[in-house]
Amino acid sequence: MKEKSIFSFGEYTDGIAYKVLDERRMRASGGIMLLLGAIGFVNGFVLEHYIVLPFISGFLMLNFLIGIFVNPKYSPTMAFASIAIGKQKPLYVGAIQKKFAWSLGLAMSTATFVLSIFLLHDASLLTAVCILCSTCLAVIYLEVSFGICLGCKIYFYLIKIKLLKEPEVRPNCNGDSCAID
Repeated sequence: MKEKSIFSFGEYTDGIAYKVLDERRMRASGGIMLLLGAIGFVNGFVLEHYIVLPFISGFLMLNFLIGIFVNPKYSPTMAFASIAIGKQKPLYVGAIQKKFAWSLGLAMSTATFVLSIFLLHDASLLTAVCILCSTCLAVIYLEVSFGICLGCKIYFYLIKIKLLKEPEVRPNCNGDSCAID
């Protein structure tokens, strides 16, 4: 078994040659993020209370920062997800593609955070923030509801067209859906 570190995206477990994460926790975390995003979206774009958007997008940005640069198990949504799923048996998936997906989430939440701060002073950014929020919600919805990790699919597509280096060991995805041809 490989050495464990607090600063690690995923961990090694017996019998698996690559770092893994529990897909059940990841999807529960995504559900929490979807709920928060929906609250922000409704407040911002239905009720026109834009002040909520920087707080929620900032929280999600912080959540992704902690998950990527410290450890996902210390991110707030993963901590709540662990409590929510209790002692269910883990369903291990590769961590490398989830890290890529969370990096995309960090980019989108950071862009939303920055734009939403400016939105408070310049209403011309409303369409851009609305499109970005809608995209984030759609991507999270696909993950939570159908188990389709769009970021993971992009990661493996970039490997297939040789823009990213192929990992030494091909990690598993939920339902073995990410095999590299």
